Amino acid sequence: MRKGVKAAIVGGVVVVMVGGAGYGAFNVVSALSGDGGPAPVRTGPPSGDEVKDTSAKFFAAWEKRRAATAASYTNFPDAAERLLSAYGRDAHITDVRITPGAATGATVPFSVRATVSYGGRSQPLAYRSRLTVVRGTNTHRPLVDWQPSVVHPALKKGDTLATGESAAPPIEAVDRDGKVLTKDKYPSLGPILDELRAKYGDKAGGTPAVELSIRHESGEGTDAAETPLVTLAKGRPGRLRTTLRASAQAAAERAVQRYAESSVVAVKPSTGEVLAVANHRADGWNAAFLGRLAPGSTMKIVSAATLIDTGLTTASGAAPCPPDAMWEGQTFHNLKNMAPNPRATLSESFARSCNTAFIKFADSLKVESLNEEAERRFGLGRDDWKTGIPSFDGSVPASGGPDKAANLIGQGQVQMSPLNMASVTATAMTGAFRQPVIVPQDLDDRELARAEGLSAGTVAQLRQMMNRTATSGTAAVAMSGLTGSVGAKTGSAEVDGQAKSNSWFTGYRDDVAAAAMTQEGGHGGDAAGPIVAAVLRAGR
Repeated sequence: MRKGVKAAIVGGVVVVMVGGAGYGAFNVVSALSGDGGPAPVRTGPPSGDEVKDTSAKFFAAWEKRRAATAASYTNFPDAAERLLSAYGRDAHITDVRITPGAATGATVPFSVRATVSYGGRSQPLAYRSRLTVVRGTNTHRPLVDWQPSVVHPALKKGDTLATGESAAPPIEAVDRDGKVLTKDKYPSLGPILDELRAKYGDKAGGTPAVELSIRHESGEGTDAAETPLVTLAKGRPGRLRTTLRASAQAAAERAVQRYAESSVVAVKPSTGEVLAVANHRADGWNAAFLGRLAPGSTMKIVSAATLIDTGLTTASGAAPCPPDAMWEGQTFHNLKNMAPNPRATLSESFARSCNTAFIKFADSLKVESLNEEAERRFGLGRDDWKTGIPSFDGSVPASGGPDKAANLIGQGQVQMSPLNMASVTATAMTGAFRQPVIVPQDLDDRELARAEGLSAGTVAQLRQMMNRTATSGTAAVAMSGLTGSVGAKTGSAEVDGQAKSNSWFTGYRDDVAAAAMTQEGGHGGDAAGPIVAAVLRAGR
């Protein structure tokens, strides 16, 4: 009999049980009902009794540290067994007591109380989680729908649990003025502080702690970050300087809380230092640094610079705004109710965010023009940024076909993060590309990315257009009341399958540049705009 197949005698009948491939531990291939025919196959959602019975069996096996048995009640038993085994073996969690709550349909909330023991030290562990029972696609059995978050709500795909001496000593992160930055005070800094600890903990002068931690998968070329859950023995934290400004960080934290799935970054254009980074996302991901989404019309900053630098037009030169424009068989439109203007200048089309004005220049540009401008002038898309934590450098590929035109308005194949767009704005207002950093370069003497930057003439025109956008264009409402030297650009990026576009906004005020993105936030000024304005208001 081949590996993975077991036979059992049930009432005199041979029943073959096959190891599950993602949907339960076994599959009854042959069975007899009372009248000699096959047993009826259950379909549809699990019943209340099935939910109660399956979850109870899963909890009972988990409590007894029988990982393989508990995993057999899930639809991905291999993955479940690995994590449940680590729960007891690597995390040293014992005395597990699980108390289920009242089920809501097929979902069962529950609380866990246990003990973490290591090296003669013990600490209590308590948390809440939930599971959902589904019907197996192949087996038709009621099964726990396996997610790492079943074991602990903070666990994600690729994570595991371990208890022991921390891989990196704890850190006391401080802002540029020496103010302490904690996860409690600045919640969205949590994953970022974990990354900083993983990379710089051993350089900050501290000593390791003994902790129960979530160990995350490491990206290529990066240290694996840990998220501490329980401390059994405190280490001595090392002091780590960051470039953040506590007042700007507090404003960023408050601002993103107003809109779900939002991220914002603020940088200091004269130095490239990151002043604030905040995320308000259900997945807890640092999309502000790592997001890869079409930036919509905020990309027109780079596109306008391309048109100026290739000699196709100037801020005061012609850039007519027709009602629609076609390129390579694809028709492009403007925002609803935008009146066409055949005599528009580039400055006017930029401030109104006229898509068709930019699309009309696609025929005059080389395939590589936008890509070269982004890489050479703005430092984008070369995969060489070293901010101090993992980040995305933007992507502006040299695209042919309809994407050549779509890229000009921040659609097509262009991808950016809020960090990238904050840097674009900083470069546009100073002319110099200064790679963003969240910890000082002299902390580890890493080599920062370089780019040529922009000419004084191009900078003057970009600042004039962005100022016009902020004072009388599509960004005027969001930027209202901000004094000093200001400029902005709005963006709305359409995404297949979304009812509303992603909201993008980038702007500057004196020596602060910021960019924000809100998924399904609508127009740029609707959600991302108020976030950026709030950060600019507090950032100086």
